[in-house]
Amino acid sequence: MGLGFIGAADQISGDALGQKVENLDGTHALALAAHARVELVAGSSRDEGRRRRFAQRMNVKRTYSDWREMLRREDLDVVSIATYTPSHAEIAVACAEAGVRAVICEKPLTTKLRDADRVIDACRNHGTLLAVNHPRRWHPLWRSVRREIKRGSIGEISHLAVHWPSGRLGNVGTHIFDAASFLLDSSPEAVSGTLDPLVPPDCRGPEFHDPGGWGIVRLAGGVRVHVDAAARGGLPFGFRAFGSLGWIDVGKEEADLHTWTGQTKTIACPADRPSSLAIGVDEIVTCLTGDGEVTATGEAARDALEVIVAFHVSSKLGGRWVSLPLAGEDRDLEVMMG
Repeated sequence: MGLGFIGAADQISGDALGQKVENLDGTHALALAAHARVELVAGSSRDEGRRRRFAQRMNVKRTYSDWREMLRREDLDVVSIATYTPSHAEIAVACAEAGVRAVICEKPLTTKLRDADRVIDACRNHGTLLAVNHPRRWHPLWRSVRREIKRGSIGEISHLAVHWPSGRLGNVGTHIFDAASFLLDSSPEAVSGTLDPLVPPDCRGPEFHDPGGWGIVRLAGGVRVHVDAAARGGLPFGFRAFGSLGWIDVGKEEADLHTWTGQTKTIACPADRPSSLAIGVDEIVTCLTGDGEVTATGEAARDALEVIVAFHVSSKLGGRWVSLPLAGEDRDLEVMMG
């Protein structure tokens, strides 16, 4: 559901975002269609042009303008949700209630924590496997870096330093916050943050408002994640883990490990690897047909969302530390991210 840029490799949709499909680490439709045990049978979008292009590009005979009709008429084992974030919760819950065996949802999982709770509960109650497209959990490089950290290659981790130049704590930050938890196998415990007052217009429409910001996320065990993500920051993307024996810089396709004694090591992944989303689809198929566990769970995605919401809560309080999990009305605070 959702036949745009990330959903169905639609470059016309990508042009509106100023991005290229070829630079993505997989798209839902291509990852599903490439799997030997998956048949891509239908797609849904409100946009007639996207439906037409999807049908031609993927050789799919049935498309729907209303996702509800598709759920009623099709017998679906797996559904990808690649619509705008505000619609994720309604669609995911409906899929679970319709008996869909697995849902692959785009990030962020939802726009507010109460809806994330609802999605996770519905999938659990109906036996629906829920995975969220945080691709670093499937990416071979990030898995290799995680192994290096676990084996103690840079010693005891003290903190992470992360920065990116485009703001958008929701759409971009969700990846970073989830990656930090994944690498260290640790959940967030508290946030002190400030939102960037400069928020560029969102191409999705004026109702969307996803500011950047800066602050600190404290993970279980006391490890700090220092975040600098201004909307027009001067820093490029950077992700560095510091330990008692050295540090690791994680790039797009390789990472550099340095020790304080001067030794270096490059960690790379195969150039001909499948996309991370294709690896994720294979993991999901394995779970449905045999034994296995989902790496990019709904619970992990909710943790990343909780950090995003906590930045908003903390900023309203002048950057005061906010403990997680959030409670009460904070679970209904909506961050309108795409």
